[in-house]
Formats: sequence, structure tokens, C-alpha cells
Amino acid sequence: MKIGIVCPYTWDVPGGVQQHIRDLAEALIAAGHQVSVLTPADDDAPLPHYVVGAGRAVPVPYNGSVARLAFGFLSASRVRRWIRDGDFDVLHVHEPAAPSLGILACWAADGPIVGTFHASYERSRVVSVTAPILQSALEKITGRIAVSEAARKTLVEHLGGDAVLIPNGVATERYAMADPLPGWPGRGDGAEPRPGGGTLGFLGRMDEPRKGLQVLLKAFEILGRRRPGLRLLVAGPGDADDVLARVSPELRDRVVLLGLVSDEDKIRAYHSVDVFVAPNLGGESFGIVLAEAMSAGAPILASDIDAFRKVLQDGRAGALFPVGDHEALAEAADELLDDPARRKQLSAEARAAVRAYDWSTVARDVVRVYETVAMDGARVVEAGVTA
Repeated sequence: MKIGIVCPYTWDVPGGVQQHIRDLAEALIAAGHQVSVLTPADDDAPLPHYVVGAGRAVPVPYNGSVARLAFGFLSASRVRRWIRDGDFDVLHVHEPAAPSLGILACWAADGPIVGTFHASYERSRVVSVTAPILQSALEKITGRIAVSEAARKTLVEHLGGDAVLIPNGVATERYAMADPLPGWPGRGDGAEPRPGGGTLGFLGRMDEPRKGLQVLLKAFEILGRRRPGLRLLVAGPGDADDVLARVSPELRDRVVLLGLVSDEDKIRAYHSVDVFVAPNLGGESFGIVLAEAMSAGAPILASDIDAFRKVLQDGRAGALFPVGDHEALAEAADELLDDPARRKQLSAEARAAVRAYDWSTVARDVVRVYETVAMDGARVVEAGVTA
């Protein structure tokens, strides 16, 4: 099939949706499909061969974060040209409710359109205000996918309609084996943390409150005094000085901030920690970082939000603690660090549970949706223009 995929967020800033689209595109290409991805990106941004830039993104507050989106005359023109030149069998728009390329693509195209909904939220001012405008775009979507039950619920309650549930995917083999980062013993050498030691890990945007780093830092204040050899490894973009300012001076040398890391170093980071911590406060509909950490076999300690509980099978594939409770996080982490048998069990359960999210399975399910919406043989064309 010839498949056009629309990414709403700028390609050069890491995010779960961008990674989902990248991995889906590469899985589809590996299966023999022709794929083109349209995304916000600067004209001089380095992009994979299958990705087309649609103009510079601008930061917009969206779903508890600051999303970098593209919406305007230049973007609309590039969307129309991409659709016209693509001759796609199906158009796959991600986050069509976001004020970005997805809406423009729905307006600009006629034919088989699939929409994937990633976001989960209780309420959204942006969606409430733009709902009448959104409907004219969403009505063109002939097949809907939600990546989680939370995302499906958000779609039903805020936008109407329903969706088939197909989870986020993860390239499990990519994460399964890796050497730890230099200077970090990792888990593969058979060594156990010395009494009072160990390494906790975090991956996410340091400056995004809903990712919960501030909760982990408060827990580290407790644990760092209790465990004199404990270290915290943090990977992700953000202001390092601001993070370290929230750590007591006597503990700062045990907090290592990697900043934005390459995919290779991200995988190595998962293999460098004794416990991977996901202290997110909400707004997550799936938890791709959990799937990645699970693929790497990292023992996981995560906040008890619905999306994480589901992925971690109610605590069987990863330990859970009450959302936002730094004292509970500290107690749970302390227990895990001193219990190698429990960590080994969680690691094994995680590797088994994450197989359901491997792209070999997920991409096949997505293609079935493509085939369903394209059954009548119609092609994606520019609205108002017949093929």
C-alpha cells in the first residue's frame, strides 16, 4: 500500500507520538509498504528519507505541556502539495484534534483517512473552544484508532464516536541488549547494589511537571540520606541548573543529568539502572517509556495512573505507588533496591508482558484498519479534485 502518515508535533523534539510514528513507518516499510511521513520541521532539519518537512513549528500550550505544532498558510500549502503528489491509498493522521497538520490534512483530503488518538485528559480548553471547527475535519475520518482505553474514553467523551483499540508499539529487540553507559555498572554483569547503594533512573522532559521529576527528586532527598551510595540518573531535555537547584547541596554530586540523549544512549541508560522510575502525574494514555524499559528488562517503579497500571498488568510487571506521593515512592524504591529476587521477578514479567506491544504485532493490526477503510478502492485526493 501507499501510505501517507501525518505527525502533528515537530520531528526534532523527542516525544511519544513522534517515536510511535517513526517506528510504525519503519515497520510498514520493512513489511513492503511505501510510506511518506509529513511533519512540522525546519527546512534545514535533518530528516529520514521517508519524512517530509511542512514548515517550522511554534510552541503552543496543549494537554498540560508545550507542544510544537505547525498551522498556517505555508503549512496548509505544503499539506495540499504532499497529498496531491503522494497518490496515497490511505492517509493516517495522528492526533487529529491537535491544532496542527492533522486538521489541515483532513480538510485538504478526500478518500480513506485513518485517525489515531493518543491523548488522555479530563478536559481541554483548546478542544472545547475548537470543537465546532474540529468536527468538520473529524467527520472525514473513516477509521479511528485509540492507543489505550484512556485515549478511547477521551475521544468518546470530548469528540464523539468510537475507536478500535490498538496499543502503542515498541521495537522490543532494539532494547533487549545493550552495554551500560560508561561508569555505570548496569545489571548485566551480575553485580548487585552494595548495601545503601543502587541507581534509580528517569527518562523524560525535566521541565514538564506532569512527567513527575519533582516527585522523584523529593523521594531522592529521603533516600539519598538513607542510602549513602545511591545515585540518580536522569535523561531528557530541560534546564539542568533548575533541576540541581532543587537538590540539597550534599546530594547534588549523586544526581547525574544526561540531557537529551541519542537513541543508542537512551537504550544504554535503561540498562544502567537498578530501578527505573516513572513518577508521572497524569496525562499519559499509554506509557511508551514503560514499554521501552520493560523491553530492556529494567525493574520498574511507576505511579499508579490508569495507563501505567494497565501496561504493568496491575503491578505484576512493575511495582506501583500512589500518584504524587514522594514518601511512598521512597519506601517502595528502598524495598526494591534491597530485594534482588523481587527485581529479577519484575524484570522477567516485564519482558514477557511487553511482547504484546511489539511492532510486529501492532503494525499488522494497523494495516488491517488501512485495508478496511480502503476496501472500496478509492484513493486519497486533494479535496475538490477528482482522481
